[in-house]
Amino acid sequence: MTANSKATPRTENLEKNVPRHVAIIMDGNGRWAISRGLDVSEGHHAGYENIRRVVSDFANRGVEYLTLYAFSTENWDRPKSEVTGILDLAIAVIAREAQELHESGVRIKHLGRVDRLSPELRDELEQAVEMTAGNTGLTLGIAFDYGGRAEIVQAVRRIVEETVSADEVDEQKFAGFLYTSDMPDVDLLIRTGGDFRISNFLLWQTAYSEFYSSETWWPDFFGEHIDEAFEAFNERKRRFGKRV
Repeated sequence: MTANSKATPRTENLEKNVPRHVAIIMDGNGRWAISRGLDVSEGHHAGYENIRRVVSDFANRGVEYLTLYAFSTENWDRPKSEVTGILDLAIAVIAREAQELHESGVRIKHLGRVDRLSPELRDELEQAVEMTAGNTGLTLGIAFDYGGRAEIVQAVRRIVEETVSADEVDEQKFAGFLYTSDMPDVDLLIRTGGDFRISNFLLWQTAYSEFYSSETWWPDFFGEHIDEAFEAFNERKRRFGKRV
């Protein structure tokens, strides 16, 4: 995953208003596989392989923060064989790619629970986060065993545990207890695979995000598809609740 490798050039009419923080719901791995007569596990493998291209593409387009929805709190309810395959694949991908991401200046940040992960996966994540902590390039947020409602609940619990007084709690204070405490809110939320649900992803951080749905399944979403998302983003007028 070389963030400095050559990416697909932008289209000529793409404006230079680049979203600072992009979040992606990576959907369509299973449908991509089934459409090719493959096992669903092959779709997940192709989806993880696409992360390599996408990190490079977004970094080269000037995005500072990229958050990927890799595994949700609800995904545990999928067939056991599929879950096991996803977790084993995650271990292999992180072990293989972390060093190259580090050399490219990417900072890895984990968003989500760790207590339900296997010791091996937890160790790989922690090592990747620790190794890249001082990097100043693109911040790659990996939302693994993540749920937006669960994140808000754990933030409330931490506020209570730290006995923060009610008078101290405002939006800025609350945001400091979230997984994304050192990240800006999401400017552009992309969902691949054609659906229009946010699926319990970054509920607080996407309050004023622009939403873009792509019909393209995740394993094929890169290059010109990112340009199309950016073009759509540049056509929006972000009012943040104000009349302009």
